[in-house]
Amino acid sequence: MTDDVKPRRAYRSTKRAEQVAQTRRDILATAGALFRRRGYTGVSMPAVAGETGVAVETIYRAFGSKARLFSAVVDAAVAGGTSRAELPVEERPAIRAIIEEPDPRRQVARYAATQPGIHRRAGSLLRILSEAAPTDAELGALWESIETARLHGQARFVAMLAGRGALRPDLSIEEARDGLWTLTSLAVFDKLVGSRGWTVERYERWLADALIRFLLPD
Repeated sequence: MTDDVKPRRAYRSTKRAEQVAQTRRDILATAGALFRRRGYTGVSMPAVAGETGVAVETIYRAFGSKARLFSAVVDAAVAGGTSRAELPVEERPAIRAIIEEPDPRRQVARYAATQPGIHRRAGSLLRILSEAAPTDAELGALWESIETARLHGQARFVAMLAGRGALRPDLSIEEARDGLWTLTSLAVFDKLVGSRGWTVERYERWLADALIRFLLPD
C-alpha cells in the first residue's frame, strides 16, 4: 500500500504546483493588459482578480502588493513572457546566444538586437511607472530597483567583453557600463523612434553601430 500511495501524492503535488504556476501566469497576463490600458492608478487588485477569475487574496498571497504585482508584470515583459521570466537570466535564449557568440562585433550586435523588443514590450509599462514614481514612495523605489538591475546587467556584459580582451583598452569598465546604460535607455529609444520617427529597424542598426564604435577597439 505504501508504494501505491507515494506516487499518487507526488502526482497531486506536481499537479498542484502546475496549477499555482498557471494561475500566476494568468494573473500577470491580466494585470499587464489592465495596466497598459488604464495606467497604474486606474487598476485595482479587485479588478485584476475579477478579470482573472480568482480571489483577491490569491493575488496578495502570490505578489504581496500592487507595486510588486506591477514589478512582476514588468519583469515578464522585459523577459519576453512569464515562462522566460521564470528562467535565470543566463538561460534565456537571447542572452544565451550573446554569451556563446565568439566574435565581439557580432556579440555586441546581438546585444543591440535585444533592445527594440524590450522597449516595445515593456516601454508602455515603464512610462507609466516613471510618471507615477515621483508621487508614490513604493513606486519610486521600484523604479530605482529596475534601473539599478538594468545597470548591473549591463555591467556584467561589459565585464564579459573585458574578460575576453574585447573592450577598448582606453575605456574603463565603469565608463563603458554607464555609456551602455545610456545608449540602450528607453529615453533614447523614445527620442529616436517616437519623436524623430525612426523605424525600429533603423534604431537597431544605429544602436549596434554606436555600441560597436563605443565599446570595441577600431
